[in-house]
Amino acid sequence: MSEHRASIRWTRGDTPFEYQRYPRDHTWEFDSGQCIAASAAPGYLGSEQAVDPEEALVAALSSCHMLTLLAIAAKKGWTVDAYEDDAVGVLEKNDAGKLAVTRVTLRPRIAFADGAAPDAGALERLHAQGHEHCFIANSVRTAVAVEPQ
Repeated sequence: MSEHRASIRWTRGDTPFEYQRYPRDHTWEFDSGQCIAASAAPGYLGSEQAVDPEEALVAALSSCHMLTLLAIAAKKGWTVDAYEDDAVGVLEKNDAGKLAVTRVTLRPRIAFADGAAPDAGALERLHAQGHEHCFIANSVRTAVAVEPQ
């Protein structure tokens, strides 16, 4: 159907290649021309100033849910004025004893235009449909919870 590419660039430089010393900083480059500073999480010797893969996974799930929900809302005639989410992912050991992002909780807050808000039941169904049709949520084994705020 479509392909999505990212180029990852890392170099060691003149730092010794020892676990405690080699740099974790790298870049993510996308077809759009965007270049994002990335690194390991600080707990894994990465930079606090860069995005780590775990954060990126949480952001991708949140963004995909939002974009899917906006498309559904537009098709239903519900005008959304603003959408915010403070998503949280949990890195812990999974059932196999391996570290994994085992849970992601989305906490979306939606502002609808005056007179355009669905009732509580319709809003719940909107979130369920957004989750059901989110490409990224359908792509991961991570349990994804949606907790509208």
